[in-house]
Amino acid sequence: MSAGPTSLLGLSNPSSPWLLSLVKYFNIFKVSLIERLTYRADFLLGTFLRMLPLVTTLLLWRAVYATKDEISGYTFRQVVAYLLLVHVSRMFSSMPGLASGIARDVRDGNLKRYLIQPLDLMAYLLAYRVAHKVAYIVTSLPLYSVIFWLFWGFFEWPDAPRLYVAYFAALVMSFLLGFAFEASLGMLGFWFLEISSFLYLVNTVNFFVSGHFLPLDLLDPWVAGVLKVLPMQYMAYFPAALIMGKAGDWESIVLGLGIEAIWCLVFFSVARLGYLAGLRRYSGYGG
Repeated sequence: MSAGPTSLLGLSNPSSPWLLSLVKYFNIFKVSLIERLTYRADFLLGTFLRMLPLVTTLLLWRAVYATKDEISGYTFRQVVAYLLLVHVSRMFSSMPGLASGIARDVRDGNLKRYLIQPLDLMAYLLAYRVAHKVAYIVTSLPLYSVIFWLFWGFFEWPDAPRLYVAYFAALVMSFLLGFAFEASLGMLGFWFLEISSFLYLVNTVNFFVSGHFLPLDLLDPWVAGVLKVLPMQYMAYFPAALIMGKAGDWESIVLGLGIEAIWCLVFFSVARLGYLAGLRRYSGYGG
């Protein structure tokens, strides 16, 4: 009797639970993707509204460069290119509602669904966020294509193909880092009833220290040096600086990617340990 396709894949083999788990979370990804794609207009409108502040930002930088040709190695055209690339970085790394959602599930008792069902909180949220990002990128791609086409002359694209590979790797890891960072903050919900004010403070500071507001190189050298040690720069500044040729030579880029990978592992570990520690004091009331 010939083996069925599931047997060939090891899905019917009890000794392959990891494969069953992989299929389970892939199905969660597919369902979440279908759900998110239902709101295509919402994604497109949200992208358009997020781009509107860029207009005032460009006018501000135009005024700053009115009497200057270059500031700390950046021309006006390079600053514009940087700000557009940072929007791409944040498209991957931003995780709106992740930390507050975890804290709310803990507070309201909805965390029980991850405990009584064969679901892991971190894996479920990761699959859901991957679906969210895929839907967001696909639906906002037309608008971003138009914007980048209008400002194409502002960019100085590198010739080395390996830089594009490094840029893509930096963006993927920025997604993982943003997810793990927000998940770590969400685990504070096990110890504090309300963390919304704390999250607002952290996100406000993160907006600046990650390089979203302006290139870190424009700050005083010692300030920029301190901020470039922090993991937040990999959520916005580093990917943009990499593709613009502002991240140093190839060895510096490889080192930066390695450090980014380490930060991903650190925050995933922090989130996991915070979750396990929180479960020891969790009581599933309500929900």
